Amino acid sequence: MASASRFVRFRRGITLPILLFVAWEVSSRTGLVDARFLPSLEDVAATAKRELIDNDLIGELGFSLMRNIAGFLIGCVLGVGFASVLALSRIADRLLMPTFNGLKQISLLAWIPLISVWFGFGEQAKIVFVALAAFIPIVLNTYDGMRQAPPDLLEVARALKFNARQKALRIYIPAAMPSIATGVHLGLIYAWLATVGAEYFLAVGPGVGGLVIAGRERFDMALVMVGVLVLGLVGFTLNRLAYALEAYLLRWRPKQTA
Repeated sequence: MASASRFVRFRRGITLPILLFVAWEVSSRTGLVDARFLPSLEDVAATAKRELIDNDLIGELGFSLMRNIAGFLIGCVLGVGFASVLALSRIADRLLMPTFNGLKQISLLAWIPLISVWFGFGEQAKIVFVALAAFIPIVLNTYDGMRQAPPDLLEVARALKFNARQKALRIYIPAAMPSIATGVHLGLIYAWLATVGAEYFLAVGPGVGGLVIAGRERFDMALVMVGVLVLGLVGFTLNRLAYALEAYLLRWRPKQTA
C-alpha cells in the first residue's frame, strides 16, 4: 500500500516536467520559438556530453558544491550559536535582536558590494555570501524554537536548580529541535541559491554559475540550458537531502498515524 502511494506521488510529480520537456521540444522543432533562443533537447544533450567529456563539467559542479557545503556549515554553526545567545540571554536579546531584525530585511544581493570590498572576489567572498544566506533562516527558526520552550519544563528546571548549561542542553535545545531542523532545511536550500548568485555576481573562478555566464557571453543558449538544468537537478537533490536530514534530526518523535 505504501509503495503504491509512493508510486502515485512520483507519477504526479513527473507529469509537469515531462509536459514541459515535450512543449520545449515541439516549440524548438516546429520553429514556434527561434532555436537560437530555445535550442532543441538534442542540442542541449550534445552540449552536455561535450562539457562532461571535454570541459570537466563534474569538476565545475564540484567547486560549486564545495562552496555550498563550506558556507552552509559556517552559517549553520554561527546561526545556532547566535540564536542560542539571543534566546537564553535577556540582555543580548534586547541589545541585538532589534538590529538583527532590521538587517535581515536587507536583500541578500545588496550585501554583495560590501562583501566584495571586504573580502574581494575570490573563494572567501563567495563562502561568506553563502554562509550569510544560510545564517538568517537558521537564526530565526532556532530563536523561535527556544523561546517556545514548555513553561512547565522550565519550572521543573528552576525547582531542580539547573544551571544555564543544563537548561540549554536538557530543555531549550531539545524543545527547539523541530524548529532547528526546519531552519537547517531552509538554510541548505538558501545556501545553494546563494552559491549560484555568488558565482554569477562574483564571477571569478570555476563553478556552474561561471558555465552559465560563459554561455551567455558566447550566446550559446544550449550551454546556458545545460547550466540551468544542472542547477535545478542539484537544487532538487539538496532539497531531498534536507528532508532526509530533517527526518533524521527528528527521528525521536513518534510517527503520526492517519
